Amino acid sequence: MMKKNSLLILLSGLLLTACQTKTETAENQPETTEAFCLSDQLKKTTTMAAVTEQPISEQLALSGKIEYNENDLVAFKSLLQGIIEKVHFELGDYVKQGQVLGVVKSNEIQDLVQQKRYQENQIALYKKQLQSKQELLNDGMASQPEVSEIEFALSAARIEADKINASLKMFRSTGNGYFQILAPKNGYIVQKNMSTGQSITDDDTDALFSISNLKEVWVMVNIYANNLKFIQKNDVVKVRTVAYPDKVYPGKIDKIYNVFDDNEHVIKARVVLENQDLNLMPGLSADIIIDKNNTQGSAFAIPNAAKVFSNNKEYVVVYKNNCSMSVRQINPVAGNEEYTFVNEKFAADEKVITTNALIIFEQINQ
Repeated sequence: MMKKNSLLILLSGLLLTACQTKTETAENQPETTEAFCLSDQLKKTTTMAAVTEQPISEQLALSGKIEYNENDLVAFKSLLQGIIEKVHFELGDYVKQGQVLGVVKSNEIQDLVQQKRYQENQIALYKKQLQSKQELLNDGMASQPEVSEIEFALSAARIEADKINASLKMFRSTGNGYFQILAPKNGYIVQKNMSTGQSITDDDTDALFSISNLKEVWVMVNIYANNLKFIQKNDVVKVRTVAYPDKVYPGKIDKIYNVFDDNEHVIKARVVLENQDLNLMPGLSADIIIDKNNTQGSAFAIPNAAKVFSNNKEYVVVYKNNCSMSVRQINPVAGNEEYTFVNEKFAADEKVITTNALIIFEQINQ
């Protein structure tokens, strides 16, 4: 009986030791591996990517806005008062230099027309007087100073008439107190503050309209003080807009304005971009991505599409073949738009799942 009890105690001890060893092995296992294979259907839509060691590249993501190229923007303000009779354009229209954009009725134009008529009458009168005085001078009945006085008055009247005609031409007078507003250049109407029946007064501070060709725009970047040390003139940037988030516009920092904006608490920088497709519309919000200088060495780079988040931790699905996949936790040290750099090491034959990663992750962890 004693031998039988001793044998039971020995077996119990061995079983307990085996269970402890199994538990410790499971806890120390760095990866979770399951007998899961990709089906033919799932394999068609599953992609993998190699994991390579690369220099750590971090990025700054800054906010900004698309604005007009101020060096190309032309704002029109009327030098005359009046009432707008006709408007021949709408906001966003493309116009050509010299095109009639509006017609204005103005008392000032009417005054100029009357002054022109007066000077024309004066010129005609002085011509007759001069002819008469010259005849009298020839007959000895008038003096040379009298003739010179009329010649001077005629010359002054002609000069005044020329000034009035130049003003009427500059204001594009059409007669009867009207003048035309012409497009000063080719481009798009980007601002419009005029409509039929509107009065134009000296108190108006806004331009009636503004024109820009929009083929080149500015991206005004907001730089907070703590990021200023990372940004320099000529730094390469990538620009994305809210309207076209998948479209990347490459550029560089063209200018840093060394004045702190008290309203927005930022320093402004400028990126000049070509806008041939006109998708960069002034007023659009933009994201500006700038690469920071590398000071952290190298690490293995995981494509961001491969990351799976679970219980506040990050994982990847490591792929060796269709029936050899495992889940591995990662610990990021840095990241950018494309990659997350991690402390973990990867073998040359290991890849990570970049599409369907969450589906496969859940299947393995069932």
